[in-house]
Amino acid sequence: MTRLAAGDAAPDFTLPATGTADGTFSLAKALAEPGRKGVVVYFYPAAMTPGCTTEACDFRDSLASLQGAGYAVVGVSPDPVEKLEKFAERDALTFPLVSDADHAVLDAYGAWGVRKLYGKDVTGVIRSTVVVAPDGSVAVAQYNVKATGHVARLRRTLGIDA
Repeated sequence: MTRLAAGDAAPDFTLPATGTADGTFSLAKALAEPGRKGVVVYFYPAAMTPGCTTEACDFRDSLASLQGAGYAVVGVSPDPVEKLEKFAERDALTFPLVSDADHAVLDAYGAWGVRKLYGKDVTGVIRSTVVVAPDGSVAVAQYNVKATGHVARLRRTLGIDA
């Protein structure tokens, strides 16, 4: 499994999504929006689980300041769109959640592989965040992040919080 690093080309993708007019999310389209400083792509294991809910709600609660600083947010998981729609509705998530059922994008970003779960090795989503710059390069790549406090650390990394 290859992980991305700052300066690498971020793989482009278009996936089925919640909260978009056409039911898809395109990284290229999101990056092309005027004033865009980047897109925060975060990868999480499963909608409606405690850790993933904590992380999603942290992004939701920071969304206005992230958007104000020029960043869009998109969450990626292997969950089907129907489950993501329930998740978005239940927790008032107003940013797109995309379904990567075949793990192609997760693989391309280095967010799918062996991880520890209750002390055992399992294959699945590695909780990660990649910030993609408008030119399509990776600005920030963080792997094995913790659900709690991650968004605050990311905001500091992006210079949103001094």
